[in-house]
Amino acid sequence: MKRLMLLFFTMLKIGAFTFGGGYAMIALLENEFVTRRAWLDREEFLDLAAIAESTPGPIAINAATYIGYKNAGFFGSLIATLGICLPSFAVIWLISLFFDAFLSLAYVQYAFFGIRVGVIYLILTAGLRMLKKMKKDALRLSLFTVTLLGTLLLSLLAVKLSTVLWILLGGCTGLAVYFAGKARKEAEKR
Repeated sequence: MKRLMLLFFTMLKIGAFTFGGGYAMIALLENEFVTRRAWLDREEFLDLAAIAESTPGPIAINAATYIGYKNAGFFGSLIATLGICLPSFAVIWLISLFFDAFLSLAYVQYAFFGIRVGVIYLILTAGLRMLKKMKKDALRLSLFTVTLLGTLLLSLLAVKLSTVLWILLGGCTGLAVYFAGKARKEAEKR
C-alpha cells in the first residue's frame, strides 16, 4: 500500500508541475525516476524514453504506466497512470468552464508566451542530456547524425515527413544491426 501511495503522489507531482507535454517532462521524469527514487538506471531510462516515444499515447503516461508496473504490477501501473493524468484532467476541466473568458485575458496570453520559451528550453536540455548519456558507438552516432541531418534538410526544404517514419526507420536499422551482430557471433563460435 505504501508503494502504491508513493507511486501515486510521485506521478501526481510530475503531472501537476510539468508544462509542455512529454518532451518537456523528460528532464523531470529522469530526475524523479533515476536520481531521486532510483527506480531505473540511466541506460534503462534512455530505453524507457525511446519506448514511451515510439508507442501510442503521451510519453509521460507511457512512462508512468511502465514505472508503475515495474514497481507494483498491474495496480501500480493503474495508480501511476491515474496519478499522472489527474492534474491535467482537472486543469482542462476547469479551463473548459471559463475557456473564452480565460483566453481573452492579456495576462494569460503573456503567460503562455513565457511558458512556450520555457518549454523549448526544457525540450532542448532533455535532448542534450540524453545525447550526453547515450553510448557512443558507431551505430548510435550514425543514426543520430543521419536523423539530425535529415531533419534539418527536410525542415529547410519545407518537406513534411512523418515522425512515425523516422521511428520505424530507426527501429528497423537497430534490429538489422542486432541480427547481423548476432549472426556474426554465432558464425565466430563455429
